[in-house]
Amino acid sequence: MVRQLIIGDAMYELATTRRILERLPDEHMAWRPHDKSMTLGGLATHLINLLNWQVAIFQHTEFDLSTVPLRREALESRSDILDEFDANVGKIDKLLADSDEKTLGEEWTLRHGEQIIRREPRALAFRTFGLSHMIHHRAQLGVYLRLLNIPVPGMYGPSADEEAQ
Repeated sequence: MVRQLIIGDAMYELATTRRILERLPDEHMAWRPHDKSMTLGGLATHLINLLNWQVAIFQHTEFDLSTVPLRREALESRSDILDEFDANVGKIDKLLADSDEKTLGEEWTLRHGEQIIRREPRALAFRTFGLSHMIHHRAQLGVYLRLLNIPVPGMYGPSADEEAQ
């Protein structure tokens, strides 16, 4: 039962994330709402990186942030982002399908070098470090789209743009 809840939750959140990525305007990928903010393309690329991290949660028993670059070069087009997103969702779908209760309950560690940031069951790491982290940045992307006057898709019900139709 726990496994089915995790899979259903993940597939819903990933499909919802794809819907917002489908709205990315190629002509605004370098736009940012504030000097301290990521560009639109940079934020979308960060969402792709979070999928890479979700894959890593299932492929490894730990993830060391000191071994990965802080920022990846931003992808420049919606099609590149969607292509990588879809490829990663395929990997996540297979990894979830191949996981059993034992795998989901195994300890997983997030570290930065010698510093342990969190140590928890793989299922919890996938939900918090993987999905919840993705949802947070997906919401930021929704704000970016709103500021660019691009219709925002509903996440957990219709958006104001969908209700207006």
